[in-house]
Amino acid sequence: MPPPNRTSGAYNVHEARNALGKRLRELRQHADISGRQLAESLSWPPSKISKLENGRQTPSDDDIRAWTRATGSDGETESLLASLHTLEVQYAEWQRILRTGMRHHQDQWAAWELRTRVFRVFETQVIPGLLQTAEYARARIAEGIRAHQLPNDMDEAVQSRVRRQEILYRPDKRFHFVLTEAALRFRKCTPAVLLGQLDRLIPLSSLPNVRLGIIGFEAQYTTSPMHGFWLLDNDRVLVETFSAELDLRQPQEIEVYAKAFEELAAVASYGRAARAIINRVVDELAAEVPEDDS
Repeated sequence: MPPPNRTSGAYNVHEARNALGKRLRELRQHADISGRQLAESLSWPPSKISKLENGRQTPSDDDIRAWTRATGSDGETESLLASLHTLEVQYAEWQRILRTGMRHHQDQWAAWELRTRVFRVFETQVIPGLLQTAEYARARIAEGIRAHQLPNDMDEAVQSRVRRQEILYRPDKRFHFVLTEAALRFRKCTPAVLLGQLDRLIPLSSLPNVRLGIIGFEAQYTTSPMHGFWLLDNDRVLVETFSAELDLRQPQEIEVYAKAFEELAAVASYGRAARAIINRVVDELAAEVPEDDS
């Protein structure tokens, strides 16, 4: 992986957390209080002070208020909370945003999508949610519930994800999806479910406002397919990691992802060539699926 740079979303989030920690340290030092003294006054373990000041832990609103109160710097509270909330928008940990279950997050995506006119979506490992069958979506959502130990709202979350797909039929929306061939092949569900999912891609790719590109294994990349991302208009980029969802809105970050999407889309196959790649995978997969299961 290349070293981080100023246009890397994860790097900017790391810098923002470090800057917030540095401000907290300065307030403590200005109050002439040691880390251990502050921890004792707040009934916190000393390690929490160190983690917050060194950007290894994101404070909560209550942490900020307690810190400024204990250091006699209440006048800084609102400014620190504003910095924290900006950081939370950029970097939302799954444990926080999914604590009420998967359904709520699906509804949040639906709200974003209603406000978006042009979607540019690149995925390296999964079929995008807007193109998923209910069975494929169920497998993906089950993975999220298991990984993050969430309340089981499986049925509601699947229904919400499927409802989101109504937006594909709105003539005022434009969708450009680019998938790697690997995304068609990864076994994130049973072969029968995956087969149904691949069959679903063909009619969706024929919608007048949908453009579907597939980057076959034989394609020569000009930019590395490091991870999937969603570019919503020219307003924001959404990136999912194992631990969090990045919501990037700085113009220089959007420009980087727009350029990456353009280069990835340029090496993708479309139309008949894209369908040929999908059908090739379908034919190979169909040989594994008993007729009664397909």
